[in-house]
Amino acid sequence: MLSRFCSSLVIIANLPFCLAKFVLNSLRITEIFLSLQGESRSIGFPTVFVRLTGCPLRCNYCDSAYAFSGGELIEIDSILEMVSSHGVRHVCVTGGEPLAQKGCIGLLERLCDKNYEVSLETSGALDVSDVDSRVIKVMDLKTPSSGEEPKNRYANISQLGEKDQVKFVIANRLDYLWAKEVLQNQLKGVASEILFSPSFEEIEAHILADWIIEDKLAVRFQLQLHKLLWGDQPGR
Repeated sequence: MLSRFCSSLVIIANLPFCLAKFVLNSLRITEIFLSLQGESRSIGFPTVFVRLTGCPLRCNYCDSAYAFSGGELIEIDSILEMVSSHGVRHVCVTGGEPLAQKGCIGLLERLCDKNYEVSLETSGALDVSDVDSRVIKVMDLKTPSSGEEPKNRYANISQLGEKDQVKFVIANRLDYLWAKEVLQNQLKGVASEILFSPSFEEIEAHILADWIIEDKLAVRFQLQLHKLLWGDQPGR
């Protein structure tokens, strides 16, 4: 990792000044679009989504694998202009895994400075301690069916506040029992809201709802509104 970072610095140092400045002040973006927020506490609000390219995880149930690579390098100033053009208050920075790009921290700060209500969708596998305190963190702890559960960074839990949320995507009974255990142990006493969501087309929603009711869990059951409206269509 260090050798790759040093190599990147060498490459940037050898670029013409104007080009180097562009690279350092840019992020690789898969898409920026206006839709309805489909989940979390701000569900239903018109929201601008800024989808950053790249992710170190490969979850089995991932619904945004098209953001793993490609994308376009866009200056942060231009990103802010594109967000502003949509004329809404809510902005969601997502991925991929947005924190995989170091410049994401600066983008979040500048969006907050513009008085947007900013949320960050993150896997919880990367350190969130540098995220601006004004940002609503929606941390997706990876369940066993994702295949990436060992990469959960539980130290991030101490960085969460009342406005933040922890999400579990549940695909089967094993995921549910595992999430219950995390809820009763690592998340005990945490003020953040807890969200349980059925994995799209992997478990019938009413089954998860029945489990939550039976166990009287203090969690919020949620469906992905955008998928009910438009299916698994990118950019919606």
